[in-house]
Amino acid sequence: MAPFLLPAAPSGSLDEYLATDTGGLGLRRALDIGPEATIEEVLRSGLRGRGGGGFPTGRKWAGVAGQPGSHYLVCNGAEGEPGTFKDRALLRANPYQLVEGLLIAAFALGAREVFVALKASFGREIDRVTSAVAEMQAAGLGAECAITVVRGPGEYLFGEEKALLEVIEGRDPLPRRFGPHEHGLFATAPQMGWEASSGEPGHRPTPGSNPTVVNNVETLANVPHVMARGADWFRSMGTLESPGTVVCTVVGDVVAPDVGEVELGTPLSAVIDAVGSGLHAGRQLRAVFSGVANPVVTPEHLDVAVSYEGFAAIGSGMGSAGFIVVDDTRCMVDVARTFSRFLAVESCGQCPPCKLGSAEITARLERIESGSGDDHDVAEIGAWLDKVTDGNRCYLAVEEQVMVASILRAFPGEVDEHLAAGRCPRPHHFALPLLVDLSGGRAVYDDWIARKRPDWTYEPGPAGSDG
Repeated sequence: MAPFLLPAAPSGSLDEYLATDTGGLGLRRALDIGPEATIEEVLRSGLRGRGGGGFPTGRKWAGVAGQPGSHYLVCNGAEGEPGTFKDRALLRANPYQLVEGLLIAAFALGAREVFVALKASFGREIDRVTSAVAEMQAAGLGAECAITVVRGPGEYLFGEEKALLEVIEGRDPLPRRFGPHEHGLFATAPQMGWEASSGEPGHRPTPGSNPTVVNNVETLANVPHVMARGADWFRSMGTLESPGTVVCTVVGDVVAPDVGEVELGTPLSAVIDAVGSGLHAGRQLRAVFSGVANPVVTPEHLDVAVSYEGFAAIGSGMGSAGFIVVDDTRCMVDVARTFSRFLAVESCGQCPPCKLGSAEITARLERIESGSGDDHDVAEIGAWLDKVTDGNRCYLAVEEQVMVASILRAFPGEVDEHLAAGRCPRPHHFALPLLVDLSGGRAVYDDWIARKRPDWTYEPGPAGSDG
């Protein structure tokens, strides 16, 4: 399989992009066949959302296009999942395919406006996208489509699609109750559980809920290739339920952390070797995590097919294909504590069981990891895991529940070792792989996250360290 999302030679200019096999052809075909046929082609391709949910892209487009009123399109590039760098890699390599994908999607949906949401800290990526939009529109490609790049906060919840809309409208990243297809951007129709918008300055409010499509960067980057080469070409790769390729990130206890494009259905072990150059000599694999949103993958499942159905079959999820590899030097209680603390700090507090529960689970894991825990701490963790998701508006509390529970189920002996010994038997600190940069086999992790307080302020200290 020849990579097409991450080609060997990045596109440094619009002319270089248009000189490739598919540059600009997807948009031309969409304009030729019309919105309905474009949606049908994407639907027939089987393209699924690459942000983690895996929802069929064509179905999402059709669901919004079929609703009355104004429609909006949002590209989610807020990439804040630990262990993930694929969207930033795509934007650095070829922002033009994303912009073409945006133009195709906007045409298919009849979208009034398009928003590209990126963290303000993604300066290099913001520059690449902004330049690509200007170049393409100056060349007459989608000049009538208004595309706005939104610089958002560093919070994890900025990437949650309901919170993303809040940020675009000028508020904090606090998830709404209703999804974008129910209560979209600048909606003026009041709905129970949320307030209507009076419209942003410069925007003419329209009566209605303004159903909005939110797609991930990688999802939209696939669209020009699907339209230029056809649904059958796309389905010639991957599996029946997971067609195409996927851009994987492999970090953690590997020789050379990196990003790479693989065909869906490739065994996880092969992805770790091909993208991350495998484990260090003499080390054994203990666990793999697809971000912090899914249950742990243990060594007996190392050959699971990297696909939506493959991970579902072993009781986990592929997520955004950001794989965190953990070797036998690590304490799994410390891993659980590190992940739990991240989620506890990033919880927004709108749902008290989530904020209180994740904080309490973290505190109990800290006691066990330090050697001061007891059976009561274990029981309290179990009790909070049962109710941390009560009334949750978003998926964060579910992540806390399934991730921590899966580690405790998979490694019960480690908890017993801590309780019996009164100390951690493997005091090798596990750093949260929240990526600031990833290039040339070198990962830079965000040190500030260890200093982040539950109210989203920070303790002072240096930022950036090698992972």
